[in-house]
Amino acid sequence: MEKVLIIDDDKDLCFVLKRFLSKHGFEVLEATTGKAALEILESVEPDLILCDFRLEDMSGSSILKKIKEKNPSVPVIIITGYSNIKTAVEVMKLGAMDYVTKPLLPDEILLTIRKALASKAAEDGKAPAESNGHAVNNNNTDSDELKEADKIALIKAKMPQEQGGYIFGDSPDFKNILNQIDLVGPTNYSIIIYGESGSGKEVIAQEVHKRSKRSHKPFIAIDCGTLSRELAGSELFGHEKGSFTGAVGQKIGSFELANGGTIFLDEIANLPYDVQVQLLRVTQERKMRRVGGTKDIDLDVRIIVASNRKLWDACRSGQFREDLYHRFNEFQISVPPLRERGNDIMVFANHFLTQTNKELGKNIKRFSPEVEDVFKKYVWHGNLRELKNVVKRATLLSDGTVIDIKSIPFELVNHRKLQFESPVEVPINSSVPRETVPAAAVTPVAPVREPGLKSVSIDAEYEWILETLKKVDFNKSKAAKLLKIDRKTLYNKIKQYKDLNNQEL
Repeated sequence: MEKVLIIDDDKDLCFVLKRFLSKHGFEVLEATTGKAALEILESVEPDLILCDFRLEDMSGSSILKKIKEKNPSVPVIIITGYSNIKTAVEVMKLGAMDYVTKPLLPDEILLTIRKALASKAAEDGKAPAESNGHAVNNNNTDSDELKEADKIALIKAKMPQEQGGYIFGDSPDFKNILNQIDLVGPTNYSIIIYGESGSGKEVIAQEVHKRSKRSHKPFIAIDCGTLSRELAGSELFGHEKGSFTGAVGQKIGSFELANGGTIFLDEIANLPYDVQVQLLRVTQERKMRRVGGTKDIDLDVRIIVASNRKLWDACRSGQFREDLYHRFNEFQISVPPLRERGNDIMVFANHFLTQTNKELGKNIKRFSPEVEDVFKKYVWHGNLRELKNVVKRATLLSDGTVIDIKSIPFELVNHRKLQFESPVEVPINSSVPRETVPAAAVTPVAPVREPGLKSVSIDAEYEWILETLKKVDFNKSKAAKLLKIDRKTLYNKIKQYKDLNNQEL
């Protein structure tokens, strides 16, 4: 059983890591100071060390030097909350094998440990590069064989993925989702992910991909809601030069780019019907042909799709092929909206605060109790995307180390809880400043006009556009498609109602 020494002054993190790694067959030792860690190293020789870059009694650089003096061959992985190129290059130069950034992702930390142990085993001449019964892919070059420039290039390539790290909440619903991801990840099942806009469907698809045997292959995400009918086939399957007007060269489609890996098709119900026919062939025969092409291309792609409405309902209304639905429906994951998992709100808020601190170079520690109360009572119809934007804005506006109520948008402070089934009405003569109320949080009062055929027609059109906007979470591009008008016409209609009523849709 391999020994792992964790050195971190965060006792909670040590506890969580120890429990997690113990479940995966490691013997875990822990130290909360650099001095305590060095004392352990006098009598114990661990197989790997996880060390925080910033300890209370010494820096990560200092303790890394001392570790390498005592045991030059032990692999050291640095834990840092300060994700930047300078830090990464510094610890790699001092002998660290790799580094991970906070917040820690369980699958990432486990994979990093296994790769480090496998690399050490290969150096020591031990036959299989394998750890704890889990084979490790060694197609990558060992880090100590890389030149300095190659190390830096690898770090730069790694940075964006780590900065966009994702965490799962503490609510029972999200723990259940995590269990489902662990269950279905290693399979090749096609998956349908249901959830509202902004609830994290794409990130859940990425987590499935990370747990699959395809994790070292591409993950390609496509928003089907943005694909035009004319170019959808080209975007998905590619095209040959001259196959249509404007095809000035050959184009590789998203399916071909994802070959061997995973493709994620968001808002799949918006895909044009004729493209659904092409997609059916891909799912049945695992072959595709570029637009204008004559040669079949073999595909080995896992398909994950997402929708904010039930696909079976779209099948019954004739908008989605039933045979395609059954091809995708090998497994389902339903993502609950943020408003239904109140325990997760502050978990994600603090995660987004950590991310924004890094982006802005700030050091804001926490939210005030008053802000936390506002966050917990507000109804987040924009889900994680809305919460993230609120936290980013508040972090930018805050000067001290605590985000207070002054940095929070008006509509949150006043608990403007938008319910699409029971909208909040704001009269024309309301004293609420109009510029402080977001468009998605206001349902305009129908205009009062003299009776007449024209006014009835205008009111009916007004109500229809409003209902359509609600259905698509006030996404005007999607609303225009459902209304079968172009976006410019929709904007003109909205402006017309705004001029008539002195308010906004």
